[in-house]
Amino acid sequence: MPPSRGSSAEVVLAYAFASGAFTATEAIAGTGLTRSTVLAACDELVQLGWLRALDDARAAGEYRKGRPARRYALDDDAGVLVGVDAGQHRVSVAVADLRGVVRGRAATSLGDTGLDVAVRLGAVQDAVSAALADAGVAADRVLVVVVGIPAPVDVRGASPRDDGYWDRMNPGFGALLGHGRLVVENDANLAALAERPSSGDASFAALLSGERFGAGIVVDGALLRGARGGAGEMRVLDLVDGVGSPEGIGATARLLVAEATDRIPPGSLLAGRNGSERLFEAAALGDPVAVEVVDRLGDRLARVSVLLASLLDIDRVVVAGAIADAVGPVLDRARVHLADWDYDPVPELVASRLGADVVVLGAVARALDEVRSDPLALSLPVNASLSAPLAVG
Repeated sequence: MPPSRGSSAEVVLAYAFASGAFTATEAIAGTGLTRSTVLAACDELVQLGWLRALDDARAAGEYRKGRPARRYALDDDAGVLVGVDAGQHRVSVAVADLRGVVRGRAATSLGDTGLDVAVRLGAVQDAVSAALADAGVAADRVLVVVVGIPAPVDVRGASPRDDGYWDRMNPGFGALLGHGRLVVENDANLAALAERPSSGDASFAALLSGERFGAGIVVDGALLRGARGGAGEMRVLDLVDGVGSPEGIGATARLLVAEATDRIPPGSLLAGRNGSERLFEAAALGDPVAVEVVDRLGDRLARVSVLLASLLDIDRVVVAGAIADAVGPVLDRARVHLADWDYDPVPELVASRLGADVVVLGAVARALDEVRSDPLALSLPVNASLSAPLAVG
């Protein structure tokens, strides 16, 4: 029978998650438990598969005199965590160990088929299987799967009913993910979790900004969700003057370049079907249409940032997602617009350093939080060590 919540084993395991290799003496100092209690808890956790018993201090070269101390460590490979970024157009998966270190990856493109539920579920299942294979891990090693989706999600993992889009993005993943605990979460919320370490004590919004704007919001250290999971949902931008829709920077760039087709000369980098993909390169060369489009994108981003800062009193807006790697010129123009306007507070605008991985890494972080919050409620495989060495992805 597993230990009860709040047991000495749970206290020692929490200490192990926060530590490297440790002795019973160190665990006593770190937990306040007695020696006999710590030793009994360690033995129990070794039997359950959560801890590994290491060489004693004499064998490790740390012994000085007296009886050598017994040493333990969290078994990082006792199980794995799976993070999934299930976007409309692309699925990305990362498999991580119990320290959150990514050991395997896989990705697949959905193209224009992402609204087909059967195709979407099949793509997620295939990508998870491929990532586990990349890590060299059997499916029964999975403890937690976190799936990030572009839709509001409440605490039960359900999305509100809408015109059908949210239903397609969150069609129910439980039937195809047969191992481990399943958590479904909003993708922008996961981006905020991924950005949490780099933002310190700041209240901030992680703003996914490619196809559509969506914000994961952390205020005073707490992730805001709302009763139906709608905190940070940006459909309200339909009503914001100068913005008019929740379309993100990437989607709006394509639209603005297309609208300016008649003014783009044949030799411009913007000419041709995929001209918007060279927008920032063209702007750097002084192309007048490109410079105008970048300025309009900056104005759009500045208005969205003012809205978030005015309503939530946040310190920073982190522009996240795949577009973050190239968004510097838009941030520069947005900062100019913010400086010209009479609004306070003016949020700091920064680009995420996590690029296209921000949601999947946030999903891994969420899975790790899930394990650490109540690890003994999870059942490890009978043989706790992984059946094959983990391959770095």
